[in-house]
Amino acid sequence: MALDDDIRVLSGVGLFEGFTREQLRLIAFGAESMTLGAGRDIYAEGAPADCAFIIASGSVVLFSEQEERRQVVDKLGPGEILGELALITEGRRLTSAMTESETRLVRLSRSTFHRILEEFPETAVLLHRRISKNLQAMIARMEATASRLIR
Repeated sequence: MALDDDIRVLSGVGLFEGFTREQLRLIAFGAESMTLGAGRDIYAEGAPADCAFIIASGSVVLFSEQEERRQVVDKLGPGEILGELALITEGRRLTSAMTESETRLVRLSRSTFHRILEEFPETAVLLHRRISKNLQAMIARMEATASRLIR
């Protein structure tokens, strides 16, 4: 995909709201676009998390394996981000992710993202607030899912 297409995709992601075109261009320049067919694994639960993925088109299912059964945690579509915390710090994937349909992803590495934060330190405060808010929302969704499983 063209750089302009990736910039357009990134501009629609809530995490990057308010980023300048120059910041988005730098992120897109360091990103990798990929297209995966339906039913393809993106990453596995417990795997090292070293990047985030933006869904440009298609859909992704997040799931957890419990007693050899897949428990769907969430379904995501265009403009949503997978693994945003991996952009900030080392960690492990909390769920597995698999394409539900043919899906185009934009892969963002932690090193590229850190370079943006170094060049534009004022964005670090803004991103901290957004990531904290997104993390709280994710925890609430996981608690709701857990309460359904316990019943």
